Amino acid sequence: MTALGDLIEIDDRTVLVLGQELDLGRGQPDVANALVHRAGDTLVLVDTGVTESFRAALLEAAGRVGPWSRALVLTTHGHLDHVGNNDLADGLGVPAEHCVPAPDVAQMRDPVGYWVRAFERVAGPAALTDPAGTAARVVALFRPMRPFGETTRTYEERPPELIRIGPIRFTGWTFADGAVRVLRSQGHCAGHVIVHLRDPGVLHLSDEGNGPCGAMADADQLKIRTVLGSAAVLFEAGEAGLLTDGHTFAVRRGAEAVSHLDRLLSQAAALEEAGLGLAGAAGPGGRVDASAFTARFGRAVADLGIGGANPNALFTAMMAVNQLRELGLRPESDAVDALWSRPPSRSCKPDG
Repeated sequence: MTALGDLIEIDDRTVLVLGQELDLGRGQPDVANALVHRAGDTLVLVDTGVTESFRAALLEAAGRVGPWSRALVLTTHGHLDHVGNNDLADGLGVPAEHCVPAPDVAQMRDPVGYWVRAFERVAGPAALTDPAGTAARVVALFRPMRPFGETTRTYEERPPELIRIGPIRFTGWTFADGAVRVLRSQGHCAGHVIVHLRDPGVLHLSDEGNGPCGAMADADQLKIRTVLGSAAVLFEAGEAGLLTDGHTFAVRRGAEAVSHLDRLLSQAAALEEAGLGLAGAAGPGGRVDASAFTARFGRAVADLGIGGANPNALFTAMMAVNQLRELGLRPESDAVDALWSRPPSRSCKPDG
């Protein structure tokens, strides 16, 4: 059993700080895991979670990996559970920089608007009567929220680099003389990055490893699968030895990491096959009732033993809508109870 702020020592320079699960009934926010690492004389924080108690745990971990004389705070993406203590970069008493993904800046500035859009698109399938109110209540759980600081800049203000790690080529950015690699992934949400710590061999997937199907409105299923596959290759090639992520409260090593990644990829394929079968069982004309699809999709998720971070009915509905879109279906109108169908695959025959 783990608790918020528990520390897992990976080596004498690297610590995983454990977060906690979402519990809406108890008014408990989820808090993402964070990595604390020292590369030479640079303290590296990968995500900062949220809550004052998690902030204290980050500072405790920073003390364990010292000494350091400069700091680098890296945000993997803009979701609330990862960014609440980002202003920590300004208070460490050393020269510091903080980088965030440019595509996620808007949601960091207006998290309620981001979650309203996420919930509005599933209002019908999830039987959600008040998307705006639900979004406001969820966002209010994450306090204090300090996603920006004096040193905040976007990764994209730096020239992009071609980064080769063993057999895989990525685009991204390197820090601390190449000891820290920030790699574009952009599957879980529009700006997502993953982080490779060269010396301890840690690959931090953050939320790309949340599950086999993305839930967010700006998720990209193909990119999720691509990054999971690339991660597996890095382990098989010996370029990574330890796997961490945003919501698994453990460190996976070697073959265990590969098995975990392969399982996620297999589940993704099985879930897409199940979704295709459910959509194919629709009524005349291939029109799909999204609410009925979501209910059956939820049962398929359970039957396949698919978990992921913070499983709940609302996130399952978000996954179901993404699966419908992945299968090429679109709502026929803006109504919350609109039927979904595929656009015509053949153009009309010309006259004559």
